Amino acid sequence: MRRVFPAWAVPVIAILVLQTTTSFLTRLIPIAFPAMMEPLGWDGSWIGYLTAATTIGALFILIVGTTLIRQIGGIRAVQLGLLIGAASVVLFFFPSLILALIASFMIGLSYGTASPAGSEVLQRFSPPESRNLVFSIKQAGVPLGGVIAGLAIPPLIDIAGWRIALLVAALLVVVTTCLTWRLHGRVDEPAARAKTYTWPNRHTIRNLGIPLKALARGPGLPKLATVGFLLATTQSCWFTFMVIYLVDDLHYSLSLAGVVFAIMQAAGVAGRIALGWFADRIGSAPLTLTITAVGSALTTLLLGFSTEAWPLWAMILLSAAAGATAASWNGVQIAEVARRSPPELVGETAAGSSIVVYLANMVAPVAFAAFVAITGRFDHAFVAIAVFSLLSIVFLIGLDGKEIKVGENA
Repeated sequence: MRRVFPAWAVPVIAILVLQTTTSFLTRLIPIAFPAMMEPLGWDGSWIGYLTAATTIGALFILIVGTTLIRQIGGIRAVQLGLLIGAASVVLFFFPSLILALIASFMIGLSYGTASPAGSEVLQRFSPPESRNLVFSIKQAGVPLGGVIAGLAIPPLIDIAGWRIALLVAALLVVVTTCLTWRLHGRVDEPAARAKTYTWPNRHTIRNLGIPLKALARGPGLPKLATVGFLLATTQSCWFTFMVIYLVDDLHYSLSLAGVVFAIMQAAGVAGRIALGWFADRIGSAPLTLTITAVGSALTTLLLGFSTEAWPLWAMILLSAAAGATAASWNGVQIAEVARRSPPELVGETAAGSSIVVYLANMVAPVAFAAFVAITGRFDHAFVAIAVFSLLSIVFLIGLDGKEIKVGENA
């Protein structure tokens, strides 16, 4: 019987659903935080520290768990991380910053598995001529999760309070994970379906540098990782502080701020897919990333210059433009890392590149929060981080390399 869908469709859909769910989980606290601040007695800038804790969790699983991810399979690794993250949401119910940091760390475990696990699966299934598009479809799950969170969480908070809203969101994560549970047997490699696994041990600790060392094995990979770091610096601050900025500085309601955030994320869904298609069409991921970097810098500068007097339509347009640029480069960058990687090291180089990106996601929100705590100015902080997007262009110069075929037939 003739197949209705190509062989790679099921893995792509599976990874997209799980990527969307992990993103939804990580967006919960930045969106709900304005409602949590007063009852918990927290300062608005503290969301930066919680985001950093989430990133530390992602870094931990990337560094320590790369071998385990390969053993249990990419699909199963993300599923287990999601269940752990959903269970940890209850720790936010207590007025303890320590418990909140632990919960954020646990949520980061699921997010950390998504990139290397997804890259390993998609590198096996995606057709080479459409690799940027396929990887960008997978990465579109990141803003798609933000869209769902931005539209659903504020109304839930208005109706039932932030604790019930978080419980409902955690339940949604568990249900979605359970619905994808059987895909492990269909998508993950047979070796990853064994019943005996090697858990992290002293040998694992001695090999913590493997993902980063793998970046030296492909042409241009260190530069691409640096580009990811710089673009992620700007992106992470958009994702972490946009809602609290709109509520605290521009005096939006939480529901309206959630809608504006969702618009940015929705534009990111379309933007990631469009950029992936564009990179495949012109045959140059570095040029695509350069265009994106310019757009990221410009939109971030404009956000820093925004005021309460701006009409709503102007902020919506700016958010959509940021979604198409500052929030949309990831799929192209990840696909280019995979393309330049030795076939046997795709998972390791994806993890190495993700580690560099997550370092930005860890450092940038903390630095941003400290800057705001000292100056009291969100707007000046946004202007400052726009510079990082522009710096990425320096590392993209001379990085075209259309002739490179490393990993093409992986």
